[in-house]
Amino acid sequence: MATLDVNPEHYSAQLAEKITRLTEMFQPYQVPELEVFESPQQHYRMRAEFRVWHEGDEMYYIMFNPTTREKYRVDQFPAASRLINDLMPLLLDAMKKNDTLRRKLFQVDFLSTLSGEVLVSLLYHRQLDEAWTIEANKLKQQLNDEGFNLNLIGRARKMKIVLNREYVIEKLHVNGQPYLYQQVENSFTQPNGKVAEKMLEWAVDCTQDSQGDLLELYCGNGNFSLALAQNFDRVLATELAKPSVESAQYNIAVNKIDNVQIIRMSAEEFTQAMEGKREFNRLKDAGIDLKSYRCNTIFVDPPRAGMDIETCKMVQGYERILYISCNPETLKENLEILSTTHNITRFALFDQFPYTHHMEAGVMLERIK
Repeated sequence: MATLDVNPEHYSAQLAEKITRLTEMFQPYQVPELEVFESPQQHYRMRAEFRVWHEGDEMYYIMFNPTTREKYRVDQFPAASRLINDLMPLLLDAMKKNDTLRRKLFQVDFLSTLSGEVLVSLLYHRQLDEAWTIEANKLKQQLNDEGFNLNLIGRARKMKIVLNREYVIEKLHVNGQPYLYQQVENSFTQPNGKVAEKMLEWAVDCTQDSQGDLLELYCGNGNFSLALAQNFDRVLATELAKPSVESAQYNIAVNKIDNVQIIRMSAEEFTQAMEGKREFNRLKDAGIDLKSYRCNTIFVDPPRAGMDIETCKMVQGYERILYISCNPETLKENLEILSTTHNITRFALFDQFPYTHHMEAGVMLERIK
């Protein structure tokens, strides 16, 4: 989704094209008027990764043209946060004359936040030793002395050195209320921080008049779970990726939210549990009695592949379905099933990836009376 073609003069036109395309895609489902949530026109990506090219004493970032695979030099990356752009040249300048840090360095990954923290991962084609750790600590201290709130990770084949932690703490504001989120290196996080805030506010608005409990599938690090908890008696959320579950538990605790419970299960496994086809010790060990929940609303934010047929059928059992999709094509496929029992009452476009073809969509569905 990365692009160097970041021209604010073109933003309105490209957004208008997405609005037209998404509206036409879902016209058969009699969708309501599209709610559009724009992105900042520059410096919107909270993470970025670059290959590193070495030419004699020179060293610089490169990216590859996705069509031709030709490499091109990148000194600044206007799609990335201003924090990443500020750090990019200083990081390389500090390493250029240090053979211990630059030798066989082939990639640099940045994970930044709206809260001002940044995590840098340095990837090498060689094993890292104590000498590297000493020099990396000096580099970290130097950059922090220059005003950055930075941590470093060194990676090589089958090894990882963390200085001092492998995550950042993001702060997202939802209708003025701050929420803290642990975001771990190489785990999924929303890439566009400002649009992520708008997505959370939209989801909270859609569920304002809710009663009972919320069931959430694919909850990640609890990104939506925490903000939505205010509208429900309880939230039961599932996620398969272990690092995301651990971050979700951290986020529940640090935000002092007492009505959210996360269980590590896939959507398919949870469907089997709900239908009584299988029993899971994970549910018993966590003291979760599925029959005690009064879930009239279900929230889903599936991967690009969308939901499988059995999960779609399970989801149809709920009065209201809130669905965030990173792939409108698979959302449309899922709606072929969901629209037989539910009407779309809210319809949204979130421009997570400006200047690209990619669209993120949201729909609220309510059971047909």
